[in-house]
Amino acid sequence: MSEAPLKRTPLHAAHVAAGARMVPFGGWDMPVQYTGILDEHRTVRGAVGLFDVSHMGEFECNGPAALAALQSVTTNDVAALEIGQVQYSVFCYPNGTIVDDLTVYRLAADRYMLTVNASNIDKDYAWVTHHAKAARWRNVSDQTGLIAVQGPKAEALVGRLADQDVTKIGYYRFARGAVAGVATLISRTGYTGEDGFELYAAAADTPRLWTALLDAGRADGVASIGLGARDTLRLEMKYALYGNDIDDTTTPLEAGLGWVVKPAKGDFVGRDALEKIRAEGVRRRLIGIEMVDTAIARHGYPVRRDGREVGIVTSGSYGPSVDKYIAMAYVETALAAAGTALAVEVRGQAKAARVVKTPFHPSRVKRA
Repeated sequence: MSEAPLKRTPLHAAHVAAGARMVPFGGWDMPVQYTGILDEHRTVRGAVGLFDVSHMGEFECNGPAALAALQSVTTNDVAALEIGQVQYSVFCYPNGTIVDDLTVYRLAADRYMLTVNASNIDKDYAWVTHHAKAARWRNVSDQTGLIAVQGPKAEALVGRLADQDVTKIGYYRFARGAVAGVATLISRTGYTGEDGFELYAAAADTPRLWTALLDAGRADGVASIGLGARDTLRLEMKYALYGNDIDDTTTPLEAGLGWVVKPAKGDFVGRDALEKIRAEGVRRRLIGIEMVDTAIARHGYPVRRDGREVGIVTSGSYGPSVDKYIAMAYVETALAAAGTALAVEVRGQAKAARVVKTPFHPSRVKRA
């Protein structure tokens, strides 16, 4: 039985024309790098980078039952959202483990948009239409393109092309308008720890928007950025990646996402299990590790203390902006405090490491 062909985003031809190295990712053919991961990482931290994130999924949720439906299927309190505001949240299974992490956009009084991970689109859509069927759902993933513009020069670049003052869009807020003449939902969100926007547009218009951003940002040093740098940027911020750091074996409480679990709002899928776990105390925590010995702690490597296995690495790499080898790992709660000495087993050898405070790199998002 042959595998399904890889899906392509509306920007696939642009990536190939730019000489990007393409790789399979979540069922999609995606650019992992253009000029190189280090170079692209530093472009985002120092100037501005463009990411094609059109592979992400988008669902619309409408109708008078939309709020109640979303409250029942997400962990955060959707009722707290104002129109024009974005919320980070989680879908959980009844046992408290994670179906997916997502963002919720309140578009109007009874209209919402959810953005979910690319590899989980089908699973998530089946999940919400089963557990929140009172609302009207529409999977608009294929009709939607998404470009992330990230870095200290992102605001100026988007501002030059937008039909409104984007400096007035606050963090985790959005506005509808036009960028380079393309109808766009302009969202002040991102996955890099830098200031910037995520621009939602019709799939057919996305190549025009991409080209306009590249052309207008030349003087700023704008560049196309691949998945490789996206991964090192988010790792420096300790942002969880579904499939690596969170999945159906982990709970939001142990992943450090307890702040988006709001049991006081009422019942939701997974609430009882999460309340029980919270009362009993989590047995392991997702922590940040800095390697003392020079070595890369990769996904799946065992974490040890005095020769005993006490956890597992979920993500790890060289952090270009901190100039250190860093990682995220689940470890026993008693060993989660900053300064705790640990070891990571790298190809059969114990390499010294220590728990450090996170994020590894300071956030520079514009919160005002």
